[in-house]
Order: sequence, then structure tokens, then C-alpha cells
Amino acid sequence: MVEVKLHDIGEGMTEGDILTYFIKKGDHVEEDQPIVELQTEKMVAELTAPAKGIVKEIYIAEGTTISVGTTILTIEADGSMEKTQSAEIQKEAYNQSVQLAERANPNIQTKLKKINGPKRIKAAPYTRKVAREMDVDIELVEGTGKDGRITIEDVQQFAQNKESAATKVMPAVKQLQNQSFQEMAENQGVEEKEEAAIIPFKGRRKQIAKKMTTSIFTIPHVHHMEEIDMTELLQFRKEIKPDADVSVVAFFIKALTISLREYPIFNAKLDEKKEEIRLEKGVHMGIATDTEEGLIVPVIKNADKKSILAIHKEMKELMKKAKENTLSLKEMTGSTFTISNVGPMGSVGATPIINYPEVGLMAFHKTKKMPVVNDNDEIVIRSMMNITLTFDHRVTDGGNAIAFTNRFKALLEKPKLLLIELR
Repeated sequence: MVEVKLHDIGEGMTEGDILTYFIKKGDHVEEDQPIVELQTEKMVAELTAPAKGIVKEIYIAEGTTISVGTTILTIEADGSMEKTQSAEIQKEAYNQSVQLAERANPNIQTKLKKINGPKRIKAAPYTRKVAREMDVDIELVEGTGKDGRITIEDVQQFAQNKESAATKVMPAVKQLQNQSFQEMAENQGVEEKEEAAIIPFKGRRKQIAKKMTTSIFTIPHVHHMEEIDMTELLQFRKEIKPDADVSVVAFFIKALTISLREYPIFNAKLDEKKEEIRLEKGVHMGIATDTEEGLIVPVIKNADKKSILAIHKEMKELMKKAKENTLSLKEMTGSTFTISNVGPMGSVGATPIINYPEVGLMAFHKTKKMPVVNDNDEIVIRSMMNITLTFDHRVTDGGNAIAFTNRFKALLEKPKLLLIELR
């Protein structure tokens, strides 16, 4: 008997949520066939069958949070007539159900296929997610991608065909349902009431909640706020745009890497067990990204060694992957400092929670034009932006936070200083 356990698939991972099974008890599986999808703190991942055989028992229900080392299911490896017969009986039962469905609905062109044997479904986790949301059995979808891989378009086309067929029979069913409910309400005096919508608290949302709770109850958060005159940086960006269309956030990241080199206490991690503060060698910049699944933090590795243009290109690619839920584990781990660019959404201020176990996080808020009194006591219109630095007060203090943000501010208000600091 082979046990399939939740093993550590990421840095320091301790638990995960069972999202969905691709198999059921009694199914025959091939070695390396995807059998279960789970949500960790960082990503959605698949576990594959370690051996060929019959799924003997499934111990964990979908939606359950389990710790690393927990046995999820067991597989009885191939080698006996009994297992072969079991698989054959299931195939025959399924095929008979397909035949009955086709006889009962001769005018409906179904996409159901008879089982000819174990089949490994080639589809990305995001494609499987789309299939579940559209109530499509992915095993019945024909893949048109490379090597028969199922694409999102394949799932959508299958759902469209299924819906087209269903419209031929569903109107009558719905009419009967409505009539039945109406008659029941009239006979028993029952009033139709709206029920509250329920959102399952699991998956990435639950993992985010756990990490935020750990951070807020472990770290004494302090928030230092500052305003930055963005006028010269925006003008500089406008001048170079014909030759290099670089986002303003790429300048933020480069200015931060310079500031973090000078104030490495903010590019650190506290190890409470060893009672030591570890100053990280490289600056690995986490970028808080809002997605449909919730907050996710892709990481630009060694940002301090990259040009502003290189940072811009890598950031755009990572954010695109984050939106599509296609980031690899390596692209989501190892950050030493995190940024949150909430300005485009209209934020003028916030008190963010640190990306534990980092020491600091900086949020960039909305840039807006406003009257400012300059050094000559003249009122001028400038583009001003608020920032918030959140830091761990166990590791450093307010004086360092002010000095750190002042250095960052100086680099942005006089962007040509960035040229001097480039390596």
C-alpha cells in the first residue's frame, strides 16, 4: 500500500488546503498522474500519483486544511487480478451510463466519451480552475494544445456546446420547477425569501488571513508617513519615454535598492529562536499584487543589481503571471522587502501589514497636483505623492525610518541622482 502525503513543496511550508480531487476511491491511476490540487500559502499546486494502481482510500475531504506529513490517500499498487477487475467494472459501468444518456436524449449531441483506460489529463492548474468554475468535467474535454494539452479555450468551447444542448431541455424543467414552487407557496402560505450569499473561507483567502494574522500579532507595527514631490521625476520620465517607456514604479524600486544598501537594517529578517538579526546580502523586491484570487507577492530577485529598464520588464512579466495564476514557486518566494503600489486605485494613505518575516514594507499612494509653497515663499503647483513605511519596531527605530525615507525621497525628488548611484 502506497501512502500519498502532503510534503513540503515550498520554503517553510507547514500546511495546505485540499482544493479538489481529480480522482475518486476505486479509480485506477497511472504513475505521475495528477490526483489532487491543493492551495499553499504561495501557490496552487498539484500532487501526482507516486505509483500505478487503484485508489484504495481517500482520508481528507475537499476544503480541509492539513499539515505537512498528513496522509491524504492510499494507492494499492498494481499486481493482482482483483484490482484489474475493479478497474474494468468501473469502466463498463461508466460506458453503460453514457449509452443510457445517449438513448434517453437522441436529439442532443453530447461530448461524453467512453472510458478506454486510465488517462492523464494535461492541463494547467488555472485551466482546471476555469473548468471547475464553469462546471465542466475536464476529463471529457478534448485538448487542442501541444501534445493534447487542454487549453482554456477548449474548456470554454466545451461549456458552450454543453449549454447549447441543455437549452433544448432546460426551459421545460425550469417551468415545472417554478410551477411546483408556486403551487406549494399558494397551498402552504410560504413566502419566497432571499438567502444570504456564502463565500467559502478557504484556499488563498484563508492562507492570506493566516499570514496576516501571524504578522500583526507577532510584529509591533509602526507606520512612518512622508510626502514626496514627484514633479521632476515625472518630467524626467516624460523626456526619456520616446527611447525608454519605463513605469514610475521601476524608479521607486531602484531608489529603494539604493536606500536599502545604505540602511540594510530594513533589508533584514529577525530570527527569534537564534536571537539574531540577519542582514540579507541581496535585495529581493516583493511586489504586492491584487488578483481575483487575492493578494499575491511575486519577487524580483537581486533587484539591486539590475537596471531600471530591466526592473520594469521583469516587474511587468511577473505581474502578468500573477494575474493569470501562472507564477512558479521560485517567482513567489525569497523576498527581503515588499512594496505596495496602491496609488493607481486612488489611495491617499494606509497602514499596511508587513509581509512576515520581513522588517519593512513601503506603500505608494495617489499622486496629485496641489499648491505648494516653495523656498522663495511662492505658491506653485507640484505633483505630490504620499508614502507609508511600515517597519518592525523590534528590529529598528523611528530615527532610522526617517533617515531611510529621507534618502528615498531625495533620490526621487532629484532623479538624476539615481544616475550617480548606478553600478
